[in-house]
Amino acid sequence: MQEEVRQLIEELRHAVTRPWAVMEVCGGQTHAIASLGLEELLPPGLRLIHGPGCPVCVTAVELIDQAVELSLRPGVVLCSYGDMMRVPGSRGDLFSAKAGGGNVLLMYSPLEAVAYAGSHPDTEVVFFAVGFETTAPATALALQQARALGYANFSVLCAHVLVPPALEWLMDQDEGRPDAFLAPGHVCAVTGEMDYGRLAARYRTPMVVTGFEAPDLLRGILMCVRQLEAGEYAVRNAYGRYVKPGGNTAAQERMNEVFEPEDRHWRGLGLIPGGGMRLRREWNDMDAVLRFECGKGRPGADKASGCLAGKVLRGLIRPGECPFFGSFCTPLAPLGACLLYTSPSPRD
Repeated sequence: MQEEVRQLIEELRHAVTRPWAVMEVCGGQTHAIASLGLEELLPPGLRLIHGPGCPVCVTAVELIDQAVELSLRPGVVLCSYGDMMRVPGSRGDLFSAKAGGGNVLLMYSPLEAVAYAGSHPDTEVVFFAVGFETTAPATALALQQARALGYANFSVLCAHVLVPPALEWLMDQDEGRPDAFLAPGHVCAVTGEMDYGRLAARYRTPMVVTGFEAPDLLRGILMCVRQLEAGEYAVRNAYGRYVKPGGNTAAQERMNEVFEPEDRHWRGLGLIPGGGMRLRREWNDMDAVLRFECGKGRPGADKASGCLAGKVLRGLIRPGECPFFGSFCTPLAPLGACLLYTSPSPRD
């Protein structure tokens, strides 16, 4: 692998003849780039922008508020992934709610929550469903399984978001638009390449599907640069061992049976048309917001705090340029879109 990395870096150095900005839109890729120190190896003039690619980070304030509210209701257990525990809402986070008596269980899969509902029939079990198209099929399967088993005490607080509408929103902005995108390999393994090809053609912007290891990322960046230097714009696949052009049709069918798109507030960015998923009408009985008549929360609470995470996630500023970074905003007490925001790249 080291020889492959060295060769890819050398090819990049020969390929770049002018400044370019490439945005990755996957938190896993951002973490890999930072932990591997890949930015330090790139040629001068080639800049990476760490975009809004963590579904935990962009989960709207009002959804966090609803999750906290549900966890504090008598007879309700809120099941959540562990990385949601410290994401702040307008009235605290799930970690604080649990410390204050809220009933929060950490789980690795929505199917665990279904099993818990089956073994605790007198408890209302709510699964806090977070993630891109990658995790949505598992949530859909959990809902279908709970219905098939007759578990009427199972419901979902849906916070799933969709990547292509967010890319479209980013490219419609007046400032901070990247020259090319690294498309998230784990998402495309489910959805395929079609939406990204459509966006590449519409906005004349190269998009390359890539993975999470150093050769995957460098190969994806190189494929972006070669298109930019040649004046080309198309979707390319640097992660072919896992991503097929049509994606996983079985997962798509399961997801589409349960969910439909809706406009969604992305924390730090704003309202993104078609940027979220909601349960279809025939699944309303398993929608926790409808079942428990949850309040709507405060969508603009992240802006009210003065948080500049949205500018960080668009590449307009670096994390260290925010006056709150490392003082009022820390990993244990983040102000806004916390995970990427509190993980600066090696250059910051």
